[in-house]
Amino acid sequence: MKADNQTLDDFLLLRFMDGQVIGTILMVGIYTMIIIGNFTVFSIIYLDIHLQTPMYFFLSCLSLLDICYATVTLPAMLVNAITGNRRISFHRCFMQLYFFVCFGGSECLLLAAMAYDRYVAICNPLHYPIIMNKRFCSGFVAGCWFCGLLNAMFHTLTTLRLTFCGDHRINHFFCDVLPMLEAACSDIQGSQVLLHVGTIFLGMSPFLLVMNSYIRIISTILKIRSSEGRQKVFSTCSSHLIVVSIFYFTGMFNYNGPSSGDSFIIGQISSVLYGILSPMLNPVIYCLRNQDVKKALKKAITRT
Repeated sequence: MKADNQTLDDFLLLRFMDGQVIGTILMVGIYTMIIIGNFTVFSIIYLDIHLQTPMYFFLSCLSLLDICYATVTLPAMLVNAITGNRRISFHRCFMQLYFFVCFGGSECLLLAAMAYDRYVAICNPLHYPIIMNKRFCSGFVAGCWFCGLLNAMFHTLTTLRLTFCGDHRINHFFCDVLPMLEAACSDIQGSQVLLHVGTIFLGMSPFLLVMNSYIRIISTILKIRSSEGRQKVFSTCSSHLIVVSIFYFTGMFNYNGPSSGDSFIIGQISSVLYGILSPMLNPVIYCLRNQDVKKALKKAITRT
C-alpha cells in the first residue's frame, strides 16, 4: 500500500544495538570524545597567535566540521538507544539526511584542500606564502561548504520526490540516501544516477587529488638527506593517509560499492567508519600528535 510523502508521519529505523545500556554507554563515550577533542583543537588554534597559519586554519575548519558531522547522527541515535523508540518523523529524517550528506561532502573536499596545502608547503616552500594566502584559503573553505550544500540539496530534493510504501522501514540506524532509496517503492533510477555522479565528484576525484599530492610529497621527502627528517615526515604523512583512506574508501564503498545496501551489517560498519570513526580520530592524528599544538595546549592549561 502506497503512502504519499505529504501524509507520511514517520519512518521506522532499525535498532542500532540490541543491548540498549551498552549502546548508550558506547555512544556517550564516542560523542564526548569527538566533541572534547575537536572543540579543544578548534579553541587552541583560534586562541594561539602562533597557530594562525593556513595549515592550522584548515585544521580548525575540519574540527568544526567534524563536530557538526557527528552531531547530525549521534545524539539522535543516543535518544533512540535510551528510549527504545526507533521512529523518526518525516521532516527530521530529511533534515538529518540533508546535513549528513552536506557535512560529509564538505569534508571530502576539505581533506583534499588540506593535502594540497601540505603539497605546496613541502614541494614549493618558497611560494607557499604567496599561493596559500588568507583570501585563497578562505575561498577554498567556502567552496568546500558550497559544494557540500549544493550536493546535499540535490540529493534531498530527489529523495523527497520519491514515494515510500509498506511500513516505511529504513534499513539503517539513521536517515541516509541509500537506505531511503531502498525504502522507496517508486522509480529511483534518477536518484541512483545522481548518487553515482556525486560519488565520483565528491569521493573519487578528491581522493585522487589527495593521493597525487602525497605521492609528490613522498618523492620530495626521499630527497631529504636527514634520516630523522625523513622519518618524521613519513610518520606524519602515513597517519594522514590512513585516516583519509578509511574515510574515502568506506564512504565510496557505502554509496557506490557493488553490494551497497544489500547487507545491513556491511553498511552499518562502513557508516561507523566514515561517519563516526573519522571525526573521533582526526583531532588525534592531525593535531594532538603535533608538537606546536601540544605546546599551545600546555600553555593554555598552565594559564588556566
